Amino acid sequence: MTGADVLLLALGAVAVGAGALVVGTRHLVRAGLWLVVCLGALAGDYLVLGAELLAWVQVLIYVGAVVVLLLFAVMLTRAPIGPSDDLDRPGWPAALIGAGSGLGPAVLLVDAFRWSRVGPPATGTAERLGEQVFRSWVLPFEVLSVLLLAALVGAIVLSRPDIGRPGVNPAAGPARPGRPGGPVEPARPVVAAGDEGGRA
Repeated sequence: MTGADVLLLALGAVAVGAGALVVGTRHLVRAGLWLVVCLGALAGDYLVLGAELLAWVQVLIYVGAVVVLLLFAVMLTRAPIGPSDDLDRPGWPAALIGAGSGLGPAVLLVDAFRWSRVGPPATGTAERLGEQVFRSWVLPFEVLSVLLLAALVGAIVLSRPDIGRPGVNPAAGPARPGRPGGPVEPARPVVAAGDEGGRA
């Protein structure tokens, strides 16, 4: 076993442990931060395997964009930052599904290749990857961009509960006393200037 194999196993263990903490924590923001650790460990695995371009794409797109979008959605929807009882659910269904989805491909790969050695593929380049993405996979690429845009618009709509409410103008800002859409301030009694000092 070489040093690259040890580093690959160590980064894989970090990714699996961080992924378990993502689905196991009750703090939504901490789950997003553990997701950063998990995706960063996967980027390290790509570097060890020699896929430098894929590693930097992992960092720029997933760590630098998707996780930031998740944290912005948490802030826009005013989700609870502390421990949430909604995230404290039985974990055995998710563990069962995760174990099945992980062990199934592992058994298939072991049965297909046994102990035969497989040579590494040709080194990928940005040109070859761009040709595959924008020629063969351009439709899923565009669908994913539309999905992310819809998620951002949905987060904005959920963060403004006054949109669509009758009698409230969203452009006028938050409802205040005396403004349209806000509570009406009760009228105060008029007191003469000479009566203020004469009353007990």
